[in-house]
Amino acid sequence: MENGAVEQKLRELGYALPARPEGGGSYVHVKEFGDGLAYVSGCGPELDGALAFRGQVGAEVSLEEARQCAVHCVLNVLSALKLHLGSLDRVKSFVKMTVFVACPPGQADIPRAADGATWLLEQLFGRERGVPTRTTVGVTALADHFPVELEVLVELYK
Repeated sequence: MENGAVEQKLRELGYALPARPEGGGSYVHVKEFGDGLAYVSGCGPELDGALAFRGQVGAEVSLEEARQCAVHCVLNVLSALKLHLGSLDRVKSFVKMTVFVACPPGQADIPRAADGATWLLEQLFGRERGVPTRTTVGVTALADHFPVELEVLVELYK
């Protein structure tokens, strides 16, 4: 993929990276380790200080709204990677994604909420590079009443 192609594709899809990923505290957003791997800590859907939806999926938040939240989470992941790496062109592959979905007990269709995240990555990086293995976990609550939060493991070009 040519230099800047991911960000150009992002603009074509009508999205922009937030200036910086949401969150703060006593942690780093990205930690490189091993031989060309990087872990991106949990990113929520808050973009530039605004949270479009709050609460549990299946209660206060619809599945379609949760899919939008998952897209916003990916934008924060990409922002964290760009700030850390200098360029998204260093991302070779999205290896693994864990998606946490705040929902009431018994909510069975939460993987559909996570589909928004993998959809965007596939659009930006293609199926081979962008679609990771994925685990979706239902929880009763997330920080700041986020409906969705996700973390990823990426492989980097050296």
